[in-house]
Amino acid sequence: MTKKEFIDLFAKTGEYTKKDAEKAVKLFLDLVEQKLVEGEPVSFIGWGKFEVVTRAARHVRNPQTGKKMKLKEKKVVKFRVGKTLEEKIV
Repeated sequence: MTKKEFIDLFAKTGEYTKKDAEKAVKLFLDLVEQKLVEGEPVSFIGWGKFEVVTRAARHVRNPQTGKKMKLKEKKVVKFRVGKTLEEKIV
């Protein structure tokens, strides 16, 4: 599902205009992004948790050339599914 499809579904299901639904989804995503940039995790009890973690530097091999390379450490966003959502998916 794309962002546009989600906004359309949000508008239809919540009986909002597409413009209001787009504003709400954009605000939600902007706030989650802001908190992650600040280094704060974002948790939704039972649904899941977004957090920024640092992936350690590591050695990898380019599968096309076979050449060994070293990747620098970097920050990535990690999502852990909550128990309630996990039970619904399984």
